[in-house]
Amino acid sequence: MNINLPNFNVKNLVKEAGSTISRVVQLTEEKLGTTERTEYDVHFQNLAERADVTKTWTEKIVRDTESVLIPNPQNRVEDFIFEKIEKSKPKRLSNLEHLALDMIEAGGDFGQDLPYGQALIKVGQAEQKLGQCEHDFIATSGICFTQPLRKFLDGEMKTIGKERGILETKRLDLDACKNRVKKARSMLGQQSAERDLRVAQAEFDRQSEITKLLLDGISTSQASHLRHLHAFVQTQVRYYKQCGDVMEQLQRELAKMQHPKPRLRINSEDVDGGPPSSVSMHSCDSDSLVGTALDSDPDPDLDKSLTNLLEDFHIEFDTTAVSTVIFVVECSPVNEDYMYGKQGLMKGLVPRAFVEMLDEEHDVTL
Repeated sequence: MNINLPNFNVKNLVKEAGSTISRVVQLTEEKLGTTERTEYDVHFQNLAERADVTKTWTEKIVRDTESVLIPNPQNRVEDFIFEKIEKSKPKRLSNLEHLALDMIEAGGDFGQDLPYGQALIKVGQAEQKLGQCEHDFIATSGICFTQPLRKFLDGEMKTIGKERGILETKRLDLDACKNRVKKARSMLGQQSAERDLRVAQAEFDRQSEITKLLLDGISTSQASHLRHLHAFVQTQVRYYKQCGDVMEQLQRELAKMQHPKPRLRINSEDVDGGPPSSVSMHSCDSDSLVGTALDSDPDPDLDKSLTNLLEDFHIEFDTTAVSTVIFVVECSPVNEDYMYGKQGLMKGLVPRAFVEMLDEEHDVTL
């Protein structure tokens, strides 16, 4: 039976083992401070330091940007796994889309013909649009910003790290050869050590130039990153503008919807603010507040908007004195022409034009 064994070059294996042992010895002596080491030139050190700073901050920026785009860490891990196995990422609803579905369903249950139900459905539909805008923003930001930066880290920065590792190995070999030259005792050993030193020096110089070229290329990469950053900002501007347009449209639609008629509470009873043209409220002998609808024809040109409906009511407070102090609060919703006033047991709407504010507690003088 023929067995194919791999071809091992024993000489090369022994040589590599010897080199590894020499590097370990050299590194150990450097740590102990018992031998000298070859230092890199200042320009190379500056390039290496800039590369380290670039790698550190780029990793943080990518990580933070992904956290903003996908706040859920579990979803980020899941997307990373699907990306590594080269499969499409799962489609999931965002928090806005979950809110939209619940609002639409609630509006249907409350009644589509009621103001609250209609408003819930309108808001839910707007939230759906916001959710779609968010999906588009996440996808576009990944394409124009995070993916190029991550590609830089996985490609160029890994290559630089690999070449710097090889350069460090060459430096250890060079310093080990220098030590052997110093420790050589015979002429033959001296010549062999000097020959190895020349080879190690040439390999170190060549690897140093390769690494410098790669480190210099970081400036070009940062110029590319600047373009990606501008694209990310433009994507954000477009996203927030789309969201603003959706919300402005929602505001207009809600404003067009019919609001419920205003109601007054008199003696713990609700009085519809519709048909009566005026209501007179006065104090009776029993010190109770009574509301009486007066028979008067409404103005045919009167606009039945919320403001004019409020104008259909007036309060007859005690005005026997020159001025009367009452307590007022804002109407809900706030009305430009009227405030809600109270004097003793009497309460109702008071025209703003006939009151003067006394202090922050909304005491006014009629």
